[in-house]
Amino acid sequence: MIKLHRIFLATAAAVLLTGVMTSTGAEAKCVRAGATATMLTEDLAKYSATTVLKNSTALKGKKPRGAITVKCTGGPVLPTCTARQLVC
Repeated sequence: MIKLHRIFLATAAAVLLTGVMTSTGAEAKCVRAGATATMLTEDLAKYSATTVLKNSTALKGKKPRGAITVKCTGGPVLPTCTARQLVC
């Protein structure tokens, strides 16, 4: 149980915030923002990446546009998920 607790803490510490800033051409004021999370399960990684993306968008004073897309890589243990959304 202690080993599982340590694994969870290590993966929680591995959550990364990655701001991907690329211009969309049609709307120069909008950017494609992204957040990446690595967690113990895929559900936790999706939740963490989505939450970090929403929080960083709000902190920068941007307005979200469109749906959030989430893609995950890796196996069933310690997957890495990236959430992306257009923000203006």
